[in-house]
Amino acid sequence: MTARLRPTWVPEQARRYRRPGGPWDVPTLDALLGTHGGEVVDGATRLSAGQADALVATVAGGLRQRGVRRGEAVAWQVPNSLAATVLTRACWRIGAVAAPVLHSFGAADVEAALGQIDPALVLELGTEAFSDPAALADAVGGEPVPAGTFPSRPSDVALVLFTSGSTGVPKAVLHTQRGLSWKASLMARVHGLGPADAVLMPAPMAHISGLLNGVLVPGAAGLRSVLVRRFDPEQALALVERECISFLAGPPTFFIAMARALAERPGTDVSSVRLVSSGGASVTPAFVEDTARTFDCRVKRTYGSTEAPTVTTSTDDDPFEKARDTDGRAVGAVELRIADPETGARCGTGAPGELWVRGPEMFAGYADAAQTGTVIAHGGWFRTGDLATIDRDGWVRIVGRLKDVIIRGGENISASEVEAALEAHPDVHHAVAVGYPDPLMGERVAAFVESAAPFDLEECRRWFAGRGMATFKTPEKVERLDHLPLLGSGKPDRAALQRRAADSDR
Repeated sequence: MTARLRPTWVPEQARRYRRPGGPWDVPTLDALLGTHGGEVVDGATRLSAGQADALVATVAGGLRQRGVRRGEAVAWQVPNSLAATVLTRACWRIGAVAAPVLHSFGAADVEAALGQIDPALVLELGTEAFSDPAALADAVGGEPVPAGTFPSRPSDVALVLFTSGSTGVPKAVLHTQRGLSWKASLMARVHGLGPADAVLMPAPMAHISGLLNGVLVPGAAGLRSVLVRRFDPEQALALVERECISFLAGPPTFFIAMARALAERPGTDVSSVRLVSSGGASVTPAFVEDTARTFDCRVKRTYGSTEAPTVTTSTDDDPFEKARDTDGRAVGAVELRIADPETGARCGTGAPGELWVRGPEMFAGYADAAQTGTVIAHGGWFRTGDLATIDRDGWVRIVGRLKDVIIRGGENISASEVEAALEAHPDVHHAVAVGYPDPLMGERVAAFVESAAPFDLEECRRWFAGRGMATFKTPEKVERLDHLPLLGSGKPDRAALQRRAADSDR
């Protein structure tokens, strides 16, 4: 019998959040999204809120007929599509746990991710079911399940998202019904979104950003969600014009590429865009200014993580300079602290330290309770691993990372995982992976190796593909060295290698 997924951590301040009228006094996800809803557009397929809800009911019935019960996980690996939205909501209709796997994951990544949970069902869909409602209903459907038939509890786990973090070992991040419901409702208000708006969503819905802005916020605010299976800047601009897109969210990569495409298509009408929200690597003041000028709209920086989604941003009432120069300030009921990463002592105003977070949108731990214990500090604080400063008015600036993670186009890549894959090659004695700056992707992966025989980019790509590694984790620059540079401690001099990788592009 498949085990139910349960939280491995409950915030210590949960009692305060649960009071009537408090942050956690919210409806379940099925009730929230079914009440408000929103149109879903996937290529030529366009479903009204009512049609989408009917398809959710049918697919939910199919999941029940396959034996899925409350608290059990259902996993799938599909690109952004109607199917991704409907499957997620169908799980919530019957109180099951949605466990989407990133579409770009290789076989080894998928195995490692699903190894963290015990899914009751792993769905394999043909491509025809991605965007065709009838094909999806035929593949998974059953007797329709009306809303409220299988009610969930607010504390139930509703979602698992997989992130490799800084170690390369997959982490299964658990989120509850009430945490996600609170976050969806809050961000709809913070962004000032409603039924008259439309969002373009190219970010993967197996990531928190894609799921939050492509499913949850549109459902809570009743806005139209336009899904993009594979990001193409020219297609994105055409959709902005055709669908009158007013809200864009994603990493800078998307908007830089769209700006370049727009320069080649100056007649494209993007006047409907009124808000761009961007987080991740390379969200700089220059990026904010350039994007605001390109789209003639409000552009703001955000900060969050899979474990604590969108905990800082700015609003329309804040000065543009704050949206440009900072990562925003705490939203809703979230609390922030800058702490010494070694002692946990609170740092003074404006002093850099590790950013700690707690609030009602917090994850409910990792599926592995031992992993949970490594990031939760006394008092229920989540240790983000990011270095930041907070000024006396609460404005946050992310200034670095404690975690050894390379962020490429919004994807977190563990340097140690890349190095382990490289050193598994029979000719490689030692390897170091570093990120180097890139104006489009934020960072790219460079590998430096000591090897017994020639080892080049072509061999590296062949080796990673053979091991089932995701393409985005594969180094894009490989250099063979007689000796890797070392610090006095004997550890690799990563800073020197980062400079070398950056300099080779000049």
